[in-house]
Parts: sequence; structure tokens; C-alpha cells
Amino acid sequence: MIRDGLVVAYPTDTLYGLAVDPRNAAAVRRLFELKGRPETSALTLIAADTEQARLAGEMSAAADRLAGRWWPGPVTIVVRARTGLAAETLAGGRTVGVRVPDQAVARALSKATGFCITATSANRSGEPPASDAGTVAQMLPAVDAILDGGPSRGGPPSTIVNASEDDVTLIRAGAVPWDRVLRSLSSGA
Repeated sequence: MIRDGLVVAYPTDTLYGLAVDPRNAAAVRRLFELKGRPETSALTLIAADTEQARLAGEMSAAADRLAGRWWPGPVTIVVRARTGLAAETLAGGRTVGVRVPDQAVARALSKATGFCITATSANRSGEPPASDAGTVAQMLPAVDAILDGGPSRGGPPSTIVNASEDDVTLIRAGAVPWDRVLRSLSSGA
């Protein structure tokens, strides 16, 4: 379904997300429309593993260290985007945020798709995110399919780290405290 340009809701380690192929401009536009999300907001991606993440972005040495320490888990790493991603996915930018979640269903969906999938929350923009399939169905009745993986764990969102430049910077605080991210870069811990 994702390869055919449809929108699929699925569970992640924090909440339910919406998946489309980030290379398919029409699917990305439909996702924005479904959510009522401004097209000026870039989409983050879910990868099955680090190798799949490399298909979407150029992993710097710092990004590799972060991925080795925090994936699977709640750290999104922003890297330079590779060609092939739809311009709409990047909202006019040249970077993309990718993470490998600590949730087997999300990783399996990405693996089965053969490429990273989008990871925006399954809700209308400005509304609380959905944490179960029933809530997704109520909030987004026009979604093409819902992969019911039971309730998500919830909790804070992923920490977003920019590793696209030489200096790694914090974009959004989240589940992993920034000081722990910095320590993992310097000590490998």
C-alpha cells in the first residue's frame, strides 16, 4: 500500500504515526492534506536499520556514533538528504531527520516497504497524537489503512539532533536528555 502511494497508520515506540513513501511527492502531499499540516514542515523518517537510514541520508561520523549508541531508540538524527526524496518531504530544505525506533512493527513496516517511511504523528495538526488504532480511526477516517499493533507506550517524543554539520546541535529536547547525547559522542557511552 505504501509503495502504491497510500497512507498507512502504524504504531511506533512513542505513538501512532502515518507512513507514506517519502520519495512519492503525491503521497506526501496527500499526507499533508490528511493531517491539515502546513507543507512548510519537513517530515521525519523511520528506518528499519542503519543501513536503510543511509539510503535516505548521508551519515556523518557523528551521526554514525549517535546511531550506534541510540538506535533502536528515541533519537532522531538530522543528516544531509540524499537525492530521490520528494522536495515536499524536505519542505524545501536539504536535510532529513531519520530514526530507527524501538518498536518491531514500525521497523518491520519500513523493511517491508524497502525504504524509509514517514514518521509524522497520526492526528490532525494541532490535535493530540493518537496512541491506539481506534483513536486513529476516529481522528483520521480517511486514512487508507491502520496497522493495529495495540496501544503505543507514549512518553516524550524523540530527541532530535542535527548531525548534518561538523558541530552536533540539539533541535528538540525529548526522551534522551541532551547531556547524555553529548556524553555519548565524546565517550562512546
